[in-house]
Amino acid sequence: MSCVALIPARGGSKRIARKNLRAFDGVPMLARSIDKALSCGLFQRVVVSTDDPEIAELALACGAEVPFIRPQSLADDFTGTAAVIVHALQALQEQGQVFEYACCIYATAPLLQVRYLRQGLEALVQHPDKAFAFSVCSFGFPVQRALTLDEQGALNALYPEFRQSRSQDLPPSYQDAGQFYWGRSQAWLEGEVLFSPRSLPVILPRHLVQDIDTEEDWQRAEYLYAALKAAGELE
Repeated sequence: MSCVALIPARGGSKRIARKNLRAFDGVPMLARSIDKALSCGLFQRVVVSTDDPEIAELALACGAEVPFIRPQSLADDFTGTAAVIVHALQALQEQGQVFEYACCIYATAPLLQVRYLRQGLEALVQHPDKAFAFSVCSFGFPVQRALTLDEQGALNALYPEFRQSRSQDLPPSYQDAGQFYWGRSQAWLEGEVLFSPRSLPVILPRHLVQDIDTEEDWQRAEYLYAALKAAGELE
């Protein structure tokens, strides 16, 4: 069984400038994901996909590989993660490296835990009919009771048919936790849909999940990290 970790880390982050290089609890954010990938013992190679020389230099210093530079056409604000992973796998194949499994690990995932990475691989190995396994967590409140604002700023039920439903009677919904995505390499290369019945969940507790796209997100992640560190919950 061969596995590669692929860490996308472009240089042009807009909402948080240079966030992959920014220090989080004293350590560059990207370095944390690299360290988890290297230390978990699951991967034959840990590869960073970047368009940025400074990020490439940091990745190499942290022990990851940068065997190619991502083209600018795949480093803009509109390129999806799947396209970046496909490019990385194709580039590795051209260098004679073929892997059965590929795991995309986001560079901004400071709450990532090795035990959940392992669960994702184990789930795929145990279910050969599935293509992907990735981190999710439950919504904190039923999405069926969500509210929206109209053009006048007044509240409306997003799903009016559930206005009278008790929250405890509604099925739970889950969100992408934005930490890692295990997949069979062939499934990535063939463009299979990630959010589909061919995917398995790795369910994380909500207190281990924080997407980081804004300064508010970053601050909340720091608070969570500090609390988890104090409680001894971080691996």
